Amino acid sequence: MANTKSAKKATRVSARRNIINKDRVSRVRTSVRKVEEAIASGDRGAAEAALRAAQPELMRAAQKGVFHKNTASRKVSRLTGRVKTLKG
Repeated sequence: MANTKSAKKATRVSARRNIINKDRVSRVRTSVRKVEEAIASGDRGAAEAALRAAQPELMRAAQKGVFHKNTASRKVSRLTGRVKTLKG
């Protein structure tokens, strides 16, 4: 258990940030899943729309420190490549 005043505060702050970061990860995973579902259905228009929605979520998560910048860029790149291979 934390003993000092600053350690107690750090524990409170950490708990708050943990909730916020969990929410951000959840939003990213949901948006990426929507892109993957659109790709699986073969609907290029829906996949492109979902990708346009997912890209800012990924980059915002990277900016806020939830993901590394390169991880977010890699995910966007791979999703973009998969969307481009769709016909129609």
